[in-house]
Amino acid sequence: MNVSELARKLNVSPNYLRDMLPKIGFDIGRRAIKVDDRVADTILQKWPSLMRELTDKAARDKQAAIDQAIQEAPKEVELPPYLTVREFSQALHLSLPLLMTELMKNGILSSVNERLDFDTASIVAEDLGVTVRRSSEAASEAGTVAIEEKIKTALAESKTVQPRPPIIVVMGHVDHGKTKLLDAIRHTNVVEGEAGGITQHIGAYQVEKNGKILTFIDTPGHEAFRAMRSRGAKVADIAILVVAADDGIKPQTKEALAIIQGSGLPFVVAINKIDKPEADAEKIKQELGAMNLIPEEWGGQTIIVPLSAKTGEGIDHLLEILVLVAELQKEIIVADPSARALGTVIEAHIDKGEGPVATLLVQNGTLRPGDLLIQEDTMIGKVRLLKDYRGGVITAAPPSTPVRILGLKEAPEVGDILEAGDPKVSYSLPVKKKQVRRGAAVELMIGAEEARAAKITIPILLKADVLGSLEAIIESIAKIEHPEVGVQVINKGLGNITDADVLRAAASNALIAGFHVQVTREAADLAQEKGVVIKTFDVIYHLLDELKERLTEKLTPEIIHTDLGRGTVLAIFRQEPKWQIVGTRIDSGLIKETAKVKILRHGEAMGEGTVERLQAGKETIKEASTGAECGIQIAADAKIMAGDSLEFYQEEERVRTLG
Repeated sequence: MNVSELARKLNVSPNYLRDMLPKIGFDIGRRAIKVDDRVADTILQKWPSLMRELTDKAARDKQAAIDQAIQEAPKEVELPPYLTVREFSQALHLSLPLLMTELMKNGILSSVNERLDFDTASIVAEDLGVTVRRSSEAASEAGTVAIEEKIKTALAESKTVQPRPPIIVVMGHVDHGKTKLLDAIRHTNVVEGEAGGITQHIGAYQVEKNGKILTFIDTPGHEAFRAMRSRGAKVADIAILVVAADDGIKPQTKEALAIIQGSGLPFVVAINKIDKPEADAEKIKQELGAMNLIPEEWGGQTIIVPLSAKTGEGIDHLLEILVLVAELQKEIIVADPSARALGTVIEAHIDKGEGPVATLLVQNGTLRPGDLLIQEDTMIGKVRLLKDYRGGVITAAPPSTPVRILGLKEAPEVGDILEAGDPKVSYSLPVKKKQVRRGAAVELMIGAEEARAAKITIPILLKADVLGSLEAIIESIAKIEHPEVGVQVINKGLGNITDADVLRAAASNALIAGFHVQVTREAADLAQEKGVVIKTFDVIYHLLDELKERLTEKLTPEIIHTDLGRGTVLAIFRQEPKWQIVGTRIDSGLIKETAKVKILRHGEAMGEGTVERLQAGKETIKEASTGAECGIQIAADAKIMAGDSLEFYQEEERVRTLG
């Protein structure tokens, strides 16, 4: 018997059959074309039971591996109030797929970047036999822990520790005026340059007040930028929580507050937009009080500054308060400017003329042109040029200075730690492309292969101008979850869309989505030739809306079944091969034109059909109700007989949405 014929009888592909036969004891060879007839008969007879045994063995092996992993997990862990699934897996020493399986058992469908609260995490951990203690600190990435330890070690060994400018992070709900507040502080206008008025990237700026330098970090406030915002909080010394006087406390305000409090940052609440007629600062104070943030004037410890970023009212007072808060923290806000530079990347991108460019927030030491830059014991470049936040060239970047670095071999990741290397030490050269990146699209691919195979996925190729935006897009795509459809990021990168991207997308039948990038002429021509769709966006949520719309189109319509009525066939008037006319009494409910009908004989289904026409006497009617007798023309292959029961119903297709 031919292998292909045997595969057809078993309802599997020939390649699958060749793969499986050795596993169940029939090794016919990968190149075999025919199978002995007696062997083929044996395979046909034993296939179901052998495959069942193989499946059971695989399940036992998988469960044994799970049990072993759980047995090797720590018996006691300390968890913060909030942490991501990825951080949870690291704490438990379990693989991500295994942990996500355990979460699904508890009814939690989550991506690797999904945040879990302490209660949820502790329930899952305890189910795995792990005792959990609550930590007062928020979850932090390994990189942040490392930089804190490195700074602590450097300061402990230093004899030239001195105060440095405080790093201030501005946080709050989207559109509550965070960027406008910074505009008022530094007398620039960044909002105009941001698509949709929403900050797309992290920025850092410095201002002077009463002879003191203050460094500000502007973190995007929209939900899509949660990962970027969290990192902004981790490098800061003081936080400003912005609340709009005309809008009040919002979910993202509470989330920002949780990050601030979890990071242990002193903070000031800025009630913005007090110039608006509908502004009600007292109401905001009451809402804050309800959250246990008691204003100072009410006897509490929460510093509240009413202001208007539009008119400038209250800005000077805010700066004075920040200088005062920094003065109270002067024992903590220190650095050693003589040490080798150490800092966190808060922005990175590839510039067409300058190559890989990173914005580094120097947290200890001083960075100078000519310094070697090390990231995880790998040299990623040599500082060729330093520019301050205004674009001016500088010769040194002391602690708390945000500085743009030119001369890198590759663009680092937002949140990466960079440090100036010792010229006497030999470092490895940068790898061409790191295989696993924190926050990279690779994380979207982690999970059970079976689950992905069951889904209809839309493949996309992502290109963005900067790594921060690329990470925010990946974070947002991970939240688009549905059991039937999903987005698969087949590739991602920085820079303009090229013909190489088009060829890669064509091979996977993928959509190319670009954010703040251009399409080269060669790429546009090739895309037209290959039939590849390229979409470019200026606002991340327009890109997400496009993906959601495409996913919605892939959803199978929902069929709404509505029972109408029942009837009994009294007589057969005419029978044709494809349709019949029968006399029917309506026993209950009603029937109407275009209704579907199920034909029953002695309770057994004989077939189905569709009502094409109703007639009472010589008059054509649209519907008939209980007690009526009428003639019905039914399109059906099954032969109807007198005495048969007819069940009438309607089926309506309803378009489904991701929501």
